[in-house]
Amino acid sequence: MKKSNCLSFIYTIVFFLSCTTAFSQPGFGNASKINEGWSFALSNDTVATRPASGLKWQPVAIPHDWSITQKLDPKNASSMGYLPGGIGWYRKSLVIPRKKDKVYIYFEGVYNRSEVFINGKSIGKRPNGYVSFMFDITPHVHFGEENEILVRVDHHRAADSRWYTGAGIYRDVWLVHAASVHIAEWGVYAWPELEKDKGVLNVEVGVENHLTNTAPVTVVNELVNAAGKTVATSRKVLPAKPGASDRLRVQLAVPDPQLWELQTPALYQLKTTVLKDGRPVDAVTTRTGFRKFTFDPDKGFALNNKWMKIKGVCLHHDAGVLGAAMYREVWRRRLKQLKELGVNAIRSTHNPQATMFYDLCDELGLLVMDEAFDEWEFPKRKWLEGWNVGTPGFDGTYDFFEEWGEKDLADMVRRDRNHLSVFAWSIGNEVDYPNDPYSHPVLDGSGESGFTQKIFGGYKKDAPDAMRLGVIAKRLATVVRTYDRSRPVTAGLAGVAMSNETGYPGALDIAGYNYTESRYAMDHKKYPGRVIFGSENRHDLEAWKAVHDNEYIFGQFLWTGIDYLGESGRWPSRGFYSGLLDFGGFIKPRGYFRQSLWSEKPMVYLGTYPLSGKSNKPTAGVLTENEITRERPPSMDAWSSWNYEEGQRIRVVCYTNTPRVRLLLNERQVDAVKAYDDKTGIVYWDIPYQPGVLKAEGLNAVNKTVALYTVQTSGAPYALKVIEKIDGSNDNVVQVAVQVVDANGLPVTYTDVDITCTVSGGSLLGLEAGDNGDMGDYTDHRQKTFRGRLIAYIKRREKNNKVQVVFTAPQLKEGRVVL
Repeated sequence: MKKSNCLSFIYTIVFFLSCTTAFSQPGFGNASKINEGWSFALSNDTVATRPASGLKWQPVAIPHDWSITQKLDPKNASSMGYLPGGIGWYRKSLVIPRKKDKVYIYFEGVYNRSEVFINGKSIGKRPNGYVSFMFDITPHVHFGEENEILVRVDHHRAADSRWYTGAGIYRDVWLVHAASVHIAEWGVYAWPELEKDKGVLNVEVGVENHLTNTAPVTVVNELVNAAGKTVATSRKVLPAKPGASDRLRVQLAVPDPQLWELQTPALYQLKTTVLKDGRPVDAVTTRTGFRKFTFDPDKGFALNNKWMKIKGVCLHHDAGVLGAAMYREVWRRRLKQLKELGVNAIRSTHNPQATMFYDLCDELGLLVMDEAFDEWEFPKRKWLEGWNVGTPGFDGTYDFFEEWGEKDLADMVRRDRNHLSVFAWSIGNEVDYPNDPYSHPVLDGSGESGFTQKIFGGYKKDAPDAMRLGVIAKRLATVVRTYDRSRPVTAGLAGVAMSNETGYPGALDIAGYNYTESRYAMDHKKYPGRVIFGSENRHDLEAWKAVHDNEYIFGQFLWTGIDYLGESGRWPSRGFYSGLLDFGGFIKPRGYFRQSLWSEKPMVYLGTYPLSGKSNKPTAGVLTENEITRERPPSMDAWSSWNYEEGQRIRVVCYTNTPRVRLLLNERQVDAVKAYDDKTGIVYWDIPYQPGVLKAEGLNAVNKTVALYTVQTSGAPYALKVIEKIDGSNDNVVQVAVQVVDANGLPVTYTDVDITCTVSGGSLLGLEAGDNGDMGDYTDHRQKTFRGRLIAYIKRREKNNKVQVVFTAPQLKEGRVVL
């Protein structure tokens, strides 16, 4: 090639790549979001295949969850957090120019049982509400003219899940233009290997040819590091037969690569270009890198040959007042909060998350266990009249599992396999729950069987046979390994003693135990080749010690990392309230307790709560043993507050990871310096209340202060203070948190006020205070604080425009911020 032609070729490639959406969701073509300009209407007709006349259409933007905007009602299913489902229709008119030969529409997630129409023609259905899917709409498009897109969403079976699902097109929608010869959907697959001081990136590229003749193409792969330097290239010819998807595989070697670590998650870009007749016809950029996973039945888990414990949390996909609607910056804030507490892994319970969720975990350095199903061929109980009372329902997703289950799983793996953060594929959660639905004669056994949950009355001969578990698990594991052999297959086992009688655990590479710490030692001895971890666990110290004290247990996943809607208790209850963070993403006391167990940075936290009994005069500074209430252990849920009645008996608890703690009240030391309590993980004092400043000093081995925490008596509410603001440049969602403060600027947490939020330059998506028992409307402009604070979510009117947010409350000084 002559020099001038070579330069021309390079410029063409650069120009083409600049016009291609990097990290586009379907993994090929020119993809652009079409989230704006939709209309939405609710319908009562569960069988209509066209929207009825007379529907009340309203303008909406995607992502959109219609359930979260409805009224909470105790008559609705508690599994849905007392919110309704229904039938929804979406409509959009769109002029589609003929940019390329092919046009596709790609949905990241629609809950659920959706059907898509283009210009009156049904082009396909997808019942699973969590998987991403795409349709070729080329034959149905009127190019250069208005085209009508209709989407029917059927969630009238509102209690089809054990948690809040949301309803509607709750993730992004993309329009994709592509040439007749293009990279296949999720067609670039890259997986790393480490060999001593060299990294090898295995790359597989699939190319689809929609022409009637063979169209040889040249596939160029270029690996670029974080500094923008090309570190490896490959150029290879592929025949590209007509009407088929051809694949090629290459290896890109990189000496001494930067590794993806939890604290320094180094990322590379793989730029893949397809050339036909010397000209680029398609290109995509895939984020990738180098890291190594090791699993051992005796030593546990290693990342890049470094043995470590996985400190994980389970996460559902809702975000409080936002419902299931997915916004990148909201989840960035939430994940950063979790990581600050020492969390290093996420379990996507119990379904795939949005693509941007995995992008964030790649960027932040969080491991992910990607999970597909909560039920297989039979439904689980869903409580309709409260939690564990009344008559259960049996709606679910089981009815399309046989037809769609393997494709749904394959699509999850194909879509997410390039994410460095994903370390395991889970094919199910608690599908082996005893008698819900499967049963086995072992359920008639004694308490020695190792169950920690109710077994619903022993073996039920008429229930589905538990031996089916192994059959289905083997089938699903084969699907996973067809598309990715670089990671293990796992599942969350709820009835381990029952499943051990089947082929279920044997179909897995690593076995997750839900709430079954009592079986760790016996199963490690009985099944010496089994890699075991806690896939779902309580927050108590003993559950963590079962991991910490046993080298062969490589980690645990707490239930749950963040409070979530649904799976509610008796009314009033919006959701499940065991998170380290609340609905608004604020850290709860148990979040700080977990930080004391998991964080590698010195930390100390003070929480307080009153003890029962009469007040005593604070003469000695510390109550005697005869004066305190001793029947309850120190709590991991103590809020940080120092506002009580004079002389009232107060338990002061300290969560810390320092060897010793000194407590001071008004600069006077309280009692002796106390050593860390390994039995409870909590240091505490029972003292009579005096107003002022309470301070904890975390001391190292030589009594040097390495961590400090202060809580101070606050006065009456005086003003509203903005305590956190996030511009949200990536998705135009602004987040502003506000706190009630006294005249000295101290947080007031002992009382709550009604706040009104006024926005200019954007629209208010909702106000979230985090109170599980508040069953009011969170989507209007008025909301009561919880412990004196709340967070506002605002959608910008235009990209990067100025947004002003004003918070007001009766008799308080307003809070104001401009972004």
